[in-house]
Amino acid sequence: MAKRDYYEVLGVARDAEEADLKKAYRRLAMKYHPDRNDGDTQAEEHFKEAKEAFEVLSDQRKRAAYDQFGHAGVDPSAGAGGGGAGGFGDIFDSVFGDIFGGGGGGGRGGSRAYRGSDLRYDLEMSLEEAVRGTEAKIRIPTLVSCETCDGHGSRSKSAPETCGTCNGLGQVRMQQGFFSVQQTCPSCRGRGKSVRDPCGNCGGSGKARSTKTIAVKVPAGVDNGDRIRLSGEGEAGQNGGPSGDLYVNVVVRDHSIFVRDGNDLKSEVPINFVTAALGGELEVPTLDGRVVLKIPAETQSGKMFRLRGKGVRSVRSGVTGDLICRVTIETPVSLTRPQKELLREFGESLAGENGKHSPRASSWLDGVKKFFDDMKFP
Repeated sequence: MAKRDYYEVLGVARDAEEADLKKAYRRLAMKYHPDRNDGDTQAEEHFKEAKEAFEVLSDQRKRAAYDQFGHAGVDPSAGAGGGGAGGFGDIFDSVFGDIFGGGGGGGRGGSRAYRGSDLRYDLEMSLEEAVRGTEAKIRIPTLVSCETCDGHGSRSKSAPETCGTCNGLGQVRMQQGFFSVQQTCPSCRGRGKSVRDPCGNCGGSGKARSTKTIAVKVPAGVDNGDRIRLSGEGEAGQNGGPSGDLYVNVVVRDHSIFVRDGNDLKSEVPINFVTAALGGELEVPTLDGRVVLKIPAETQSGKMFRLRGKGVRSVRSGVTGDLICRVTIETPVSLTRPQKELLREFGESLAGENGKHSPRASSWLDGVKKFFDDMKFP
């Protein structure tokens, strides 16, 4: 399974400052720490994932390698040298990029553009909304031009200066033996510019966190765990890079009557033993209204009845599932003395007829008797 983007794991922007990284990691660590989630393996995995992401992004050298080469840049097994600066293939990419003017570096004459991070939003809804479809308005965090410095990044609103480390290229060159490797500049983080007097609101990035409202159309038939992708609605890009995408994760709340199983709905229907023995009719709910369920005489507990076409219409195939009603016979409670006497008389009237009225119980008892007869005790 592919690793998630480290910035996505911590829920921070690609130009996040060290303080933002620490704050995000502290929040996740408190939420998923094993001491707070005893025995929860999923929480433990989240904790390990956040710890790994923070260890890389909080280290300037590792972060530069990760920004340049992704996970391969910080994976020791991906190649040798450079403290995780990239694998052998990455080195050749950089070398040939220098020779022929292409490659994975930031390019000469300008800072590298970064695509914005993808965002995830968990959208809760009822079963009825998921089945019929709905439109929801959600508020998500985003990066906008800082109003305090008008996007300049400087407290005095002066233009950013060319980065002295990379001379405005956004990349720095590292020598590994006879190979020359480019990496994202650790000083300006690929921007090619540096701010002498950083804005107190945006920390010199020129962008500040804000929220925006988006209308999400949820198609009919979505299920728990389905994702809706909204292109370009994720985090803003850097240095002219494209915005990321927003993934809306569908979370369907538990229903008091129905349980969804694919395109089918399941419901447990309690009936009294008189209806089970003599038969009858019972009104049951569906998502389209009430229907009459006919209970035949001598119905046993656990019997399932299928109501065709009363399930969910699939968002992918368009096929509509069924409603499956499982009846359970409820034993009467809080009986009065006369009612108990009537039941005793009724029970006595059934006795002595060789299991005619309870064939399953009679068959089970015969099996028990045979079991004990065949047992050989030491």
